[in-house]
Amino acid sequence: MACHYGTLEIGVPNTLEYRIFVTRNGTSISPFHDIPLYYDAEGTILNMVVEIPRWTNNKLEITKDETLNPIKQDILENKPRYVRNCFPYKGYIWNYGALPRVSLFSCNILYMSPMSTSPGKTWEDPNFIHPDTKAKGDNDPLDVCEIGERVGYPGEIKQVKVLGILALLDGEDADWKIIAIDIKDPLAPELNDIEDIELHMPGLLRATKEWFRIYKVPDGKPANKFSFNGECKNKASVPLLSFRVPLWF
Repeated sequence: MACHYGTLEIGVPNTLEYRIFVTRNGTSISPFHDIPLYYDAEGTILNMVVEIPRWTNNKLEITKDETLNPIKQDILENKPRYVRNCFPYKGYIWNYGALPRVSLFSCNILYMSPMSTSPGKTWEDPNFIHPDTKAKGDNDPLDVCEIGERVGYPGEIKQVKVLGILALLDGEDADWKIIAIDIKDPLAPELNDIEDIELHMPGLLRATKEWFRIYKVPDGKPANKFSFNGECKNKASVPLLSFRVPLWF
């Protein structure tokens, strides 16, 4: 049976109680554990969970400690958290989300990311110091910036093609950002690696780096730093594509 993903909203937006559940064929599921990472058998297309649509400010995220891991608004000082506008940008400048952790129940082969020491996780391991960044993981899922033209919605499952990766340093933690595009986007056939972005979407990578550098500054925090001098690496540098270690269960 084909998978039809949807969402179920509980509560009122912009409140602490608001939750967005991901559904499959009408049944609520966990976006972490019940969605396969790879959409195709070749492993070239990934499933992505949209948390924050482009041009919006609500800091929505998948919960790590609630049943079925619904999406909720992040909290700061017991209030819903928002990302400030940083001129000339309005909210997030791409559809922002995360990769599923790959479920034992969704597929019978898992893959190991070298960003984590644990098999079958698309998770940034806080106990693992990456040899290139010299930083440990931030204990969160791998983030995705989807650069296609269509604005997504929270809880949407997009099929994306990976183009490259940016290594943000958030304090002492490495916070990798995968750059990808929706496979249904009109530009998707033209974008196959990181250098194609500058050719067809000039300035976007520069804006992406600057946005991540300054987005916490309006809240009184220091500007973020990067590994590799802030250079976006090509898709060959993305471990999910270059390190596919099968683990059978």
